[in-house]
Amino acid sequence: MNTAFRNQNFQLLSGNHAVAIGAKLANPDVSPVYPITPQTPILEKMIELQSQGELETEIITPESEHSALAASISASLTGARVFTATSSQGLLLMHELLHYAVGARSSIVMFNVNRTVASPWGFWPDQLDSLAQRDTGWIQLYSETPQESLDTVIQAFAIAESARLPVMINHDAFYVSHAVEPVEVPDQSVVDDFLSPFQPPIKLDPEIGRSFGAPIAQQTWNESRRDLAEVMSGIGELVTSTGRQWDEMTGRRNHGMLESYRLEDAEVVIATMGSMCGTVRDAVDSLRNQGVAAGLLKVRLFRPLPAAALREILAEMQCVIVLDRNYSAGTGGILHQELKGVLYGLDSTPKIHGLLAGVGGTSVSSEKIQQLVTSYKDAAFSLEPVWVE
Repeated sequence: MNTAFRNQNFQLLSGNHAVAIGAKLANPDVSPVYPITPQTPILEKMIELQSQGELETEIITPESEHSALAASISASLTGARVFTATSSQGLLLMHELLHYAVGARSSIVMFNVNRTVASPWGFWPDQLDSLAQRDTGWIQLYSETPQESLDTVIQAFAIAESARLPVMINHDAFYVSHAVEPVEVPDQSVVDDFLSPFQPPIKLDPEIGRSFGAPIAQQTWNESRRDLAEVMSGIGELVTSTGRQWDEMTGRRNHGMLESYRLEDAEVVIATMGSMCGTVRDAVDSLRNQGVAAGLLKVRLFRPLPAAALREILAEMQCVIVLDRNYSAGTGGILHQELKGVLYGLDSTPKIHGLLAGVGGTSVSSEKIQQLVTSYKDAAFSLEPVWVE
């Protein structure tokens, strides 16, 4: 029997505390973190674990999120395993250095708690903060539950250190960050077997004499983007193989790029990311009981977007309803736009409806999703996004 099953350890944890425990199990060398609501419990829990002697990482609390990422980059480039966390305005303040972290090929793991961005001020779940960073080159994963958040933190270190690219994991403020659920915490030995020691091929070392970020010619900069594109092309398979290995070691499931629920014979597909996926599952079961062949497509890996896998799933569907917990001004829902781009040019494509549902953290119930499916499954295609009341 698997070691993880012999030593099952369930704890009641909020999403943020699950993240902190996941980070502890990964045993980072350095963790520069600046507190910001609703990410703060991650840092608080890590400090608590450190004070109890359970966490050996060097926790740095600098004066801003910008400085936290600057410290993360510097530490990562010396060969240290690095974890940080932020949210909303903090992530926006990091924007300049998000690009730098990618260009320097750092292997940072960052957890972002999705929260509305100012102004006006709000503290509710909305994915625009991370989605606005989609062109920086960070790998982006979206988590549905505290359990998935813990598991994904551990997987993210394996992905980041293999690809030599930073990974950003995201879960929804409060709906996941502060919601308490039973979470199975794996044994330290399982995580140790899963994660290899971090040994980057290039690092800052006086004896090596290498540097990062030096001025270069146009063609060399161009080549750096081509190198990035080549690495990005293999991230989907890396995420899949890493998730498969973790699932085999822990008895988990569905840690790939995408997750399908009751899609085998579906006529209506509901596509979304994050905590709303759980509500959609409930709605799908209810719709099936009503004779409506509905299914869920959960997008876990958003960057790089797994275009080929999405086309394979969606091309033959009749209708796709995209629920976006974000609003890109003048454009609409970001996931909706991405899926339209994926499907463009295929001989056979479904109707695809973009619904702005849950923007700013507004509640979207199972009953509301069922109503939306009933309203849009036979409706004519519209280019304009629709606001859900």
